[in-house]
Amino acid sequence: MKLITFDPFRTLGLPGVRYIKPEHMHQHRDELAAADWLLFPGYWQINSLHYVLKRPIFPSLCSYHLGHDKVEMTRALQTACPDHVPETLITSSDKYGIGQILDQWRFPFVAKSVRSSQGMGVYLIENRQQLQDYAARETVLYVQKLLPIVRDLRIVVVGDSVVASYWREGSGFLNNVSQGGRVRTDLPVPGNALSLVEGLARYLNINHAGFDVAMVDGHPYILEFNRLFGNTGIAALNRDVQQAMHNYLLGSTLPPSSDSKVSA
Repeated sequence: MKLITFDPFRTLGLPGVRYIKPEHMHQHRDELAAADWLLFPGYWQINSLHYVLKRPIFPSLCSYHLGHDKVEMTRALQTACPDHVPETLITSSDKYGIGQILDQWRFPFVAKSVRSSQGMGVYLIENRQQLQDYAARETVLYVQKLLPIVRDLRIVVVGDSVVASYWREGSGFLNNVSQGGRVRTDLPVPGNALSLVEGLARYLNINHAGFDVAMVDGHPYILEFNRLFGNTGIAALNRDVQQAMHNYLLGSTLPPSSDSKVSA
């Protein structure tokens, strides 16, 4: 099995993986064309690797395309599972878009930058001036209903199954661990949230992502998913992700002492 990675840190623990710098891709065309899997390419690489060299990539093409920005992601989720997506409006950042929001929405609500993660680019909009300030920074306006929650779920999918799930709880508006939220593993994770995410990931062929889920009166809402997710706060998450990747890519179990080096 020939594995080539473009991100050595994401593939630590996978044995026999060769690292090629993304910017050196064209110098290694023959090796790439002969690989069984190409791992964690940059978004700019995937068309050449998939459509030209016709090699399988991991994460999947769907994980890249649907997770590229919040607009693409939300429209796909609204089509796949409309009852599990918070009320969302995507519009232009001109006077028409601002007027549309003011006519149809009540403060407060959530606004997001279409390409952001880890809680960055997420704003609580409480008045007209904040909306105008947000619109001045963005080319596309993305506003979403503010849900009555104090914590949310992170559900991690690798391969074709859930490998981790836990609550994140913040002291303010955001629950992201990178924004000061804390991990809660002492609370049960609802089964309907797990089944929703696992079924959706399989249906859309998303095989490496962290899904953020809000629970409102027992009903799960998918806020977004991140193709590249962090592992802060869960000691065993990195190992579990490595194991799931190994099983998915190689179909076997990691040895007790896995090699953390990547050959070059």
